[in-house]
Amino acid sequence: MKINKVGVMGFGLMGSGIAQVSAESGYETIIKEVDQKFIDKGFKQIDGLLKRAVEKGKITQDRKESILRKISATTQMEKLRDCDLIIEAITEDLQLKKELFKEIDRICKKDCILASNTSSLVITEMAVVTSRPEKFVGLHFFNPVPVMNLVEVVKTILSSAETFSAAYDFIKSLGKVPIVAKDTSGFLVNRLLNPYLLDAIRAVEEGWASVQDIDNAMKLACGYPMGPLTLLDFVGIDTVYRASSVYYEEYKDKKYAPPPLLKKMVLAGYHGRKTGKGFYDYTVDPPRVTDLIF
Repeated sequence: MKINKVGVMGFGLMGSGIAQVSAESGYETIIKEVDQKFIDKGFKQIDGLLKRAVEKGKITQDRKESILRKISATTQMEKLRDCDLIIEAITEDLQLKKELFKEIDRICKKDCILASNTSSLVITEMAVVTSRPEKFVGLHFFNPVPVMNLVEVVKTILSSAETFSAAYDFIKSLGKVPIVAKDTSGFLVNRLLNPYLLDAIRAVEEGWASVQDIDNAMKLACGYPMGPLTLLDFVGIDTVYRASSVYYEEYKDKKYAPPPLLKKMVLAGYHGRKTGKGFYDYTVDPPRVTDLIF
């Protein structure tokens, strides 16, 4: 089960990162998007990251160009027909993912491995809508993909040993560190991380300390590179809200229940860095704590 050509569904932040590391490792890589404007944005993201790598002397200009030559993009699903591995990296919506995998399954060759980059959903729920659940795994990369070395490789009760081995070896070939995770909502990392982030939000809600002091406490006392509220802004307030709702529905454990403040921030459009405001206001330089009234 040799992987030569990789398909990526979605050219957003995660999809562009997966495509970049795939191409950097020598794989012919093709990305599928629904509109040319998203393709243009994805290529701009990759080009910017590689340009900075050239400026820092990490790669040469020739190396940058060779990586970009390995990447193509399309709005036509049929162009992924001959891929050996297809990784889905669209929004965390189970129904959308299911519909996408049904379509992929009809088009791609019978020995193609299918994978989801979901961070919260159960892999088996997607695998069973295809005709090849034994060739389905989870490959959960972390943001930013070119920098983060860990990938959770998820084997379902239906995944074949051959499929899992091929997926695991693929991750190693990217220079990443694969860990084996069970097919449970949130896998390993997010099941541990999510309650920590939600507790930080509750600390703000209940007035334990200021936003800045909570972040500084965890950075300086625990050695974390960024505090939980800064991390929430980086990951996306809306992303954490959706994931928390999935975990709570799955486990019915109050530690996964989204705090009221989290929901209010989502409704207000305070989604973090990507919208300019979250726990911090990024419309000013340097960013300052947002004046949250709740």
